[in-house]
Amino acid sequence: LEEEDGCLIIGIAERDGAIIDAKGLPVERVKEYLNEHGGVRGFPGATYIANGADVMEQDCDILIPAAFEGVINLSNADRIPARLIVEAANGPITAGADEVLRRKGTVIIPDMYANAGGVTVSYFEWVKNLSHIRFGRMQRRAEEAKQQMLIDELEAMTGSNFSDAFKSRYLQGSDELTLVRSGLDDTMRTAYQAMREVWHGRNDVHDLRTAAYIVSISRVAESYKVLGI
Repeated sequence: LEEEDGCLIIGIAERDGAIIDAKGLPVERVKEYLNEHGGVRGFPGATYIANGADVMEQDCDILIPAAFEGVINLSNADRIPARLIVEAANGPITAGADEVLRRKGTVIIPDMYANAGGVTVSYFEWVKNLSHIRFGRMQRRAEEAKQQMLIDELEAMTGSNFSDAFKSRYLQGSDELTLVRSGLDDTMRTAYQAMREVWHGRNDVHDLRTAAYIVSISRVAESYKVLGI
């Protein structure tokens, strides 16, 4: 979020507590500090909070509970001001807290979607193992050759040369990591669109969690129907 989307990270919770800084925390430096000191306490320029759970009550746009189950419950749900909560952990919001948050208008990205990336990439790995060949092996050099041909033609037509830095980035064919990330991105986008269509298309569906269950169960039912089960 910080590096790719330019988000301002104002709070980070760890085992020994949490740190906050309204001006933004440098995530990579916090990670280095955590690895060196075993905790976040004492990180330069940040305010330390002994009870890490309290950081969830800081005013923010996006809250990402990414560790423990049930950290957002009836005891604190009404004090959480975040407009969007992404469940990066398994079950970080209890059923009761979910109702409280939705009544407040909080949008919740459910755990069954938000942390499905690991399982999705494991599926990619399984597919790769079936074929006994890494992703990109067959097409990478062909892609590079086509891109080189395009660059050469454009330079000849315009009489100008692209910078070496651009050509280095553009001419590099897709490696396995790039293809896996692309596949994950496409999978997550498609899955969200399916949930969103149900969420906004049915009057009896009021949240993404319910929409996710409907999409998932419908796909299982359709698979069973095709198989004749």
